[in-house]
Amino acid sequence: MPDADLLPDALAALHATFGFSAFRGVQEQVVTRVLEGRSTLAVMPTGAGKSLTYQLPAVMREGTCVVVSPLIALMHDQLRSATANGIRAATLTSADADRGQTMDRFRAGELDLLYIAPERASQPYFRELLEQSRVALFAIDEAHCVSEWGHDFRPDYRLLKPLLDAFPTVPRLALTATADHHTRSDILAQLGIPDEGLIVAGFDRPNIRYAIRPRENAMRQLKAVMDENPGPGIVYAPTRARVEQLAETLASATGRRVLPYHAGLDPDVRARNQAAFVASEDMVMVATVAFGMGIDKPDVRFVAHAGIPKSIEAYYQETGRAGRDGDPSVAVMFWGADDFARARQRLSEVDPSRQQSERQRLDSLAALVETAECRRAVLLRHFGETPAQTCGNCDNCLEPAGVVDVTELARKLLSAVYRTGQSYGLGHLEKVLCGITDDRVLQRGHDQLSVFGILTEDEKPLLKSLARALQARGSLLPTEHGGLSLGGDARAILKGEAAVAIVVPPKRERKRRGGGSDASANPVGHPLFEALRALRRDLAQQAGVPPYVIFHDATLREMANARPATLAEMGEIGGVGTRKLEAYGEEFLAVIRQH
Repeated sequence: MPDADLLPDALAALHATFGFSAFRGVQEQVVTRVLEGRSTLAVMPTGAGKSLTYQLPAVMREGTCVVVSPLIALMHDQLRSATANGIRAATLTSADADRGQTMDRFRAGELDLLYIAPERASQPYFRELLEQSRVALFAIDEAHCVSEWGHDFRPDYRLLKPLLDAFPTVPRLALTATADHHTRSDILAQLGIPDEGLIVAGFDRPNIRYAIRPRENAMRQLKAVMDENPGPGIVYAPTRARVEQLAETLASATGRRVLPYHAGLDPDVRARNQAAFVASEDMVMVATVAFGMGIDKPDVRFVAHAGIPKSIEAYYQETGRAGRDGDPSVAVMFWGADDFARARQRLSEVDPSRQQSERQRLDSLAALVETAECRRAVLLRHFGETPAQTCGNCDNCLEPAGVVDVTELARKLLSAVYRTGQSYGLGHLEKVLCGITDDRVLQRGHDQLSVFGILTEDEKPLLKSLARALQARGSLLPTEHGGLSLGGDARAILKGEAAVAIVVPPKRERKRRGGGSDASANPVGHPLFEALRALRRDLAQQAGVPPYVIFHDATLREMANARPATLAEMGEIGGVGTRKLEAYGEEFLAVIRQH
């Protein structure tokens, strides 16, 4: 049974350290178990405040919380935020020059938090260091890395259990944002956590507005997203060349700072671009999916995909980099039939034992893209949840699309593909079906086919959307020379054994409703809010940290609305803990008095 005396102490420490008066979601459950010394696996979505579940016990329990984390960039980011809140923290990595001093502080009990990579944690010297120190808690971040079933398996994580077992009285807290049932069971077993220690939060990120649209003109569409969302953003592109092209043209088209990020760039350039993005309040990063791991930037206002991600799991993870501060954010995907065509071609390169599961992943993604249902509901059902049928915060809920039965039209198109020899692209097939003659149609005798000119006037506008949908679901496959061939359930459709429906989006105005985040979220242009942001920017530059480390936008918003007149009133603002009140309170009060 939870100790009733723990909660008041935990709430008091929460307010003093982080400036919050209440826990969010399952934080209270996780923190309570940890304070009771019980090992726990917490599955919490990005933006749910996972780091708080070990940082708060680290302040309250005697000894040091040892945090195992897979990425140096993430450790240093966590270090900055913890230090700003008055938590005594350090990292022990290959990039740190003060390792000797850090180990001395650890032995002397002068650290609340010590971050370490799994590769170092498994070394004998670290075991000895632990034996010379007092450990309050082991926290294993990105715990899915311990499982071969996880999406980012790291063999070094497998070496952690013997180390943990050497300290049987020290509780362990494993944390991950994405883990299916199989992965969760494996994590529990690999880290020696009892089944009753599993706590799963919902996967829903209600502050993210999802939208998925056919790619018509990527540059124009991405520019519209940037125009509607003035804060920091990430644009994911499928190739290095496309990253560089989009970064250059978007910067020119919008006048905003836009930088590229991919594995082919010089490491120093990558590091500079990443640092610039983390520190910015309005920069856009165009990147391959290599970017984002280890970045815990809370104020990303939009994530845009210029092509399809690898899977729904990848989509959830990548879009989850938006709005980690809880403020309204946008996730937009622009897709094309060629995206799915290439993805299905790559399936042949996959190990035969994995082809079926990879095909299922692609089919699930196609279903998300082509659905007229609530996008959030489809996403959450994929992760085993039972959400409401509508969310009110995705494109299909805000602007309901129509669904049209196009089975007969699909049979005509597939028949044309078959009768022309499964070697022509959509342009040629469209001419045949619409009864348009040109030299190519006449030379090949395609004007004599039974499918020549069989489309009705009502069917013609639907042909491109249908072709795109059939390629997404794999009923049409690309040939080596750019033509289309039958695949998947094409023959079942031709025989009348399978139906086909497509989504017809609503007519859009030039300025797309619901395309951007809630403009009222941040009162950009409000004199006091802008003055508070300017002060935050100056303080961040002086301290050499990103602005969000000083205060989140939500905290500045509350300051601008509440206009505290004293330090005591300032201390009641969400996100203003004791350390930050002492460090920055007077300066922010001075700005408020001036307005």
